[in-house]
Amino acid sequence: MADTATPEKNRRDDEGSVNPENSGKPQNVRVVILALMIAMMLAMLDNMIVGTAMPTIVGELGGLEHLSWVVTSYTLATAAATPIWGKLGDMYGRKGSFLASIVIFLVGSALSGMAQDMGQLIGFRALQGLGAGGLMVGVMAIIGDLVPPRERGKYQGLIAGVMALAMIGGPLVGGTITDHWGWRWAFYINLPLGVVALAAVGTVLHLPRKAAKARIDYIGAALLTVGITSIVLVTTWGGTEYAWTSARIMELTGIGVTSLVGFLFWEKRAAEPIVPLHIFRSGNFTLMSVIGFLTGFVMFGAVLFLPLYQQSVQGASATNSGLLLLPMLGAMLVVSMIAGRVTTSTGRYKVFPIAGSALMVTGLYLLSLMDTETSRLTSGLYMAVLGAGMGFLMQITMLVAQNSVELKDMGVASSSTTLFRTLGSSFGVAIMGALFNHRVQDVMAERAGALGSKMTEQSAQLDAASLAKLPDAAREAYQHAVSSGTHGAFLLGSAVAVIALVASVFVKEVPLKGAGPQKTEGAEPKAPVGEAV
Repeated sequence: MADTATPEKNRRDDEGSVNPENSGKPQNVRVVILALMIAMMLAMLDNMIVGTAMPTIVGELGGLEHLSWVVTSYTLATAAATPIWGKLGDMYGRKGSFLASIVIFLVGSALSGMAQDMGQLIGFRALQGLGAGGLMVGVMAIIGDLVPPRERGKYQGLIAGVMALAMIGGPLVGGTITDHWGWRWAFYINLPLGVVALAAVGTVLHLPRKAAKARIDYIGAALLTVGITSIVLVTTWGGTEYAWTSARIMELTGIGVTSLVGFLFWEKRAAEPIVPLHIFRSGNFTLMSVIGFLTGFVMFGAVLFLPLYQQSVQGASATNSGLLLLPMLGAMLVVSMIAGRVTTSTGRYKVFPIAGSALMVTGLYLLSLMDTETSRLTSGLYMAVLGAGMGFLMQITMLVAQNSVELKDMGVASSSTTLFRTLGSSFGVAIMGALFNHRVQDVMAERAGALGSKMTEQSAQLDAASLAKLPDAAREAYQHAVSSGTHGAFLLGSAVAVIALVASVFVKEVPLKGAGPQKTEGAEPKAPVGEAV
């Protein structure tokens, strides 16, 4: 085969691309993938670690009233920057934009660790979030460039593993670091890992540079940033900082809707739009965006309320409640890996969104049946069902979305899919949280009267120390209230997952681009979709 190869194919093989016939530099690809996994871990692990360190941070820096902004500033910056990073990669080259995002994230981490007051920490966390937005979309887009869709499933399955590891290990690592090294190392720990990723990507990854003639769509970027920021603030503050019907929430909603409508109108006329609207002409891409939004809605709601139920009702410690999520996260990891392998070997994928959505509906409904008598074994089995459903959906949405666009739009396709999942998580936490809080307060008023109302008037979520101080009758009332609240939240999640199931039915199984392991005898293998390593 080598004697008859075309010059283009020889060039790609010499540079080490992921090609079924290529064995030139397979280790280089593995190094790049490892570096991408480290970068993704940095972005996903950070909030988990910092969340555990927050009580210590407040104790040293003060500013308790601004506590929520330490997380909110990071989340807002990440969501707003994600689509912009995707477009910059498409216009000017993936490698340069990805390396820039790593550098910004590391600078933000170092400055956050050196913060002297809460205001500085909030500002540096926003800078860190700007870099994190590029990390997540960069990983997906570079994998999309390097690996043909037929081969991509097994690599993207690793992303689910990183996510599961971050969710389980984050609180444990955060607690250990804070107790033994101090809270500043919750940020400094990113530096050695980031330097490794930076060196590996900078040395091994070789992608052609791009020189876009069109100018960046600054107006579109500004409108999209204002719209996303307003909507995320509405979902973050609504029902907590401000009533849903308050003037502040109404103002933010109006600003957000107006900005996003203006963004849609502007993108139709922009020379180089931040989000080219033509990608939504693909039915599969639009369906994957919807399914990704709904998966984010359900997943982060479950991750929020399951530990709360385990701690308040089943009596688990804060550390153990994280470990008790293992059935869900383990099932998600295993199923995601299997789905990726099957997609690679067969090229078939439509069954996975359907099966995933059906399992998600079933798992959430089963979780809604939990009460004060539900055992940890039973709840673990229910969580495994939900985790299996999410495992089928987590990476197949990105795979199909990337397969639905041209290579030149790989970045915006990856960033748009990531953004929809992020927005879904914001809406899920807000809406399921509002339903949970309302139900807890109602049940506490019914079972514990004025004392119950007073206990939950500030927050429906009591920490372990507060719960231990309650009289037995009040504690029992609170356990019933939390059980009732999780019932309503998971039942809502199950209803939302039905929409994902309906959407999955309409997905068309378009053949994945790129050659799989099967090839016709004597035929020349197809060159991979993407750029050479």
